[in-house]
Amino acid sequence: MPDRMTETMTDETARWTALTEAEDKALTLFDAIEAAGIIAPGRSERQVDDDIAALALEKFGIERHWHQCNVRAGANTVTTFHDKPPLRVIEAEDTVYVDLGPVFEAWEADVGRTYAVGERAEKHALVSALDTVFEAVRAEATPDMTGAALYALACDTADAHGYHFGGAIAGHVVAEYPHAVWPGDKDHQRIGPANPTRLSDPDPFGRPRHWILEIHLLEPGRTWGGFYERLLRGVGRV
Repeated sequence: MPDRMTETMTDETARWTALTEAEDKALTLFDAIEAAGIIAPGRSERQVDDDIAALALEKFGIERHWHQCNVRAGANTVTTFHDKPPLRVIEAEDTVYVDLGPVFEAWEADVGRTYAVGERAEKHALVSALDTVFEAVRAEATPDMTGAALYALACDTADAHGYHFGGAIAGHVVAEYPHAVWPGDKDHQRIGPANPTRLSDPDPFGRPRHWILEIHLLEPGRTWGGFYERLLRGVGRV
């Protein structure tokens, strides 16, 4: 019989595979959103949100979302998930970010992208910088880093690229649905200044935690910005 360590590693390999497969499916949903032309000037955030939900159900059979779809345009791109800004209509030169949280079978996905719907170079530059900053932060993240330290790294990296980091956190745990009801200190499930625990510390059930990394950049005047998120691959795993 396999020993306990082998069983644990096998279980965690299966969990990680399920999470990455869920993310891949969520990214395919983004591809379908783009192909359908859902994000366009003249459309309201609510219209985009409703059309994404309908597309997710019709094309992918997605009935559950572990968090609501979050669509922010123009001035609302400086706000974060828990803010409730007035609804906006997408204007011709806006940035627009979309944050998706679909559930595939038992597994949560969490992906975010930003679009520059016009031609302004500075808007497209920020959209490109989101991926650059994400990869730079991910490259420096280590399992022994605390959530607070990784948040500080995200802020410093944004600053080094000429932007302000706009998020109150820089990510969170992702897992089997619904991880949001797990016991314990919620700050310890977030990449933020209030998390002194290491990324590799176990979850409330003694298992490795798996992380989403969020990058929220604001232009220097902090009047508009963009958002990007994906799995923080390889950090905190067995």
